[in-house]
Amino acid sequence: MIDRNTIEQIMDTAKVEEVVGDFVALRKRGVNMIGLCPFHNEKTPSFTVSPAKNLWKCFGCGKGGKPVHFIMEHEQLSYYDALRWLARKYNIEIKERELTNEEKEQQSLRESLFVINQYAQQFFTATLQASEEGKAIGLSYFKHRGLHDEIIEKFGLGYAPEKRDALATAATQAGYNADLLAKTGVCYKGEDGKLKDRFWGRCIFPVHTISGKVVAFGGRILQNNPKAAKYVNSPESEIYHKSDHLYGLYFAKQAIMQKDRCILVEGYLDVISMYQAGIKNVVASSGTSLTTGQIKLIHRFTNNVTLLYDGDNAGIKASLRGTDMLLEEGMNINVVLLPQGEDPDSYAQSHTTEEVEEYINRNKVDFIRFKTNLLLNEVGEDPVARANLVGDIVKSIAVIPNEILRSEYIKKCSEMLKVSEQLLVRETAKIRIKHNEEMQKRQNGTAQGEEQAAAADDAPQPAPSEFKQNIIDSYSNNPLHNKEKAIIQFLLRNGDKLVQVPENKSANTPAFTETVISHLYYSFKDDGIELSHPLYKRIFEEASQHAADINFNPERHFLAHPDSEISRLAADLCGERYILSKFFSEQANGGEERNEMAILFEQTTRLSIAYKHSIIDEMLKETMAALKDPATAADASKAMEFMEKFKFLKETQQALNNLLQFYGFGSAALNV
Repeated sequence: MIDRNTIEQIMDTAKVEEVVGDFVALRKRGVNMIGLCPFHNEKTPSFTVSPAKNLWKCFGCGKGGKPVHFIMEHEQLSYYDALRWLARKYNIEIKERELTNEEKEQQSLRESLFVINQYAQQFFTATLQASEEGKAIGLSYFKHRGLHDEIIEKFGLGYAPEKRDALATAATQAGYNADLLAKTGVCYKGEDGKLKDRFWGRCIFPVHTISGKVVAFGGRILQNNPKAAKYVNSPESEIYHKSDHLYGLYFAKQAIMQKDRCILVEGYLDVISMYQAGIKNVVASSGTSLTTGQIKLIHRFTNNVTLLYDGDNAGIKASLRGTDMLLEEGMNINVVLLPQGEDPDSYAQSHTTEEVEEYINRNKVDFIRFKTNLLLNEVGEDPVARANLVGDIVKSIAVIPNEILRSEYIKKCSEMLKVSEQLLVRETAKIRIKHNEEMQKRQNGTAQGEEQAAAADDAPQPAPSEFKQNIIDSYSNNPLHNKEKAIIQFLLRNGDKLVQVPENKSANTPAFTETVISHLYYSFKDDGIELSHPLYKRIFEEASQHAADINFNPERHFLAHPDSEISRLAADLCGERYILSKFFSEQANGGEERNEMAILFEQTTRLSIAYKHSIIDEMLKETMAALKDPATAADASKAMEFMEKFKFLKETQQALNNLLQFYGFGSAALNV
């Protein structure tokens, strides 16, 4: 496990705008930066990055935190794996302590699968570069396709030997678990129960996550075998869902942001050859139809997409796949068809960077013009076919979320098809109304289904995670939780500072200084009070262990806490607007100048008394309700017991009010 000093070094070094900027296209807005949230579907940016505070926050889905929490969410990593990711990014040496047996058992399946994929990639690369078979078959193929050594190395290309269990044998001998090898998909178990290689006799194209981890493989056969598939790809697994990955995005993301455009092609070699030719903002759907998940990946970095396809009929048809989904996501689409007989791979191999860029810029056509021209050429003068064509075009226009852009496309479509603009507007409106009604029905059906499921005894509902429920509770109207939130936020920001406790002659105690943590701790301990919110309670109790330590920095400590729920909550509270009442900045005692320790004493004491007052208020409500209960009235001894309790609570409440007056705070302090 990573030691605390290393964690703090990582936290101090990692810059939120750099970490988030690797995955999200950010633009300046005042002192902050904004972009589209990668964790939920949105078309208007609600995702904010604050370089000054080193925090990120989405005001749409509510997620936020430090750079480490972003990596945890985005890459679905554990807290420690996310720290290791950041350490690699910033070249920080990790110092670790020995894991306990329990901690070893908790290491995730996902981590194990990524480790195996990394081993497999190294095996394939070594086979390509070092073995006679790899050099003679695999390397010669890549060279024949015009790939340079540095590109082969950059993309991690490899070769799987003809021997059908070469990787399986090497991996098991190296100590890797056979079941996990099968779960990654690099191997599989045959009918005889033996472990076999999936990609034997193929050139290997590793597929990377957006952060650069090997998540899957594609294997191309080189021998002429009509019974064998040209390409074999990794199956779906715990870490790989093909609909959520784009080949080459890890290498292209920076260029996509710089160019503010993503070029979309079909195959592995299309991406690699274009990249080698200097066109680096290029990715591939790897031969599959474009998915919503892939479109959202692109949308993190740009709104602009260029579809680059072969010039033959199949390429033209392929260029229409996924168009409506791109439009629905709010993307701006251009289509470029290459000359007859060319594909992105061949064209990039035979032209310079400038020539490729010039061709794309000269021949790109917006989607409505491209699709209309394409379909017009097909239907000719057939009136029924032309009517269907109009319907097809209108369906595409109707999914565009931007009203102004829809209007512009309708005008263009009207001119090209010689159809009334008013007619197109009406047809578009009909489709949008129908779509909205269907969406509403689905939402209502989902809500009704949830209500029915909640009422069914045999249909238990999945409980939210503890952290999620804690956050829900902490922002609820529970007065105790709201007060506790203010206490923990104040403690995180000021817990290590000193307060000046004034002399109390009636109690015969001289003036003295102590930390904010110490002052709060003993204030609650003397009255036997514990925080009610489970997560706030954990933070307060851990901080209290450092009550006498003036070198303890609570904000630093809890932001780097090994419990990700605590560190995430600390980041949320430290980055949130100050929630304490504005009267904290007002000066008491007729505007008398006071030092910081005296001011902190006032603020800390106000928080403590306000919290105790809330506890008494809640207990008084419960007692009053009990006194009004007919069952209590029927039992004289029980009624007397509650009357005594009510009297005691009112006396305690008055004592707190007297304490407020003693310190000269006034009743406004209860508004914390």
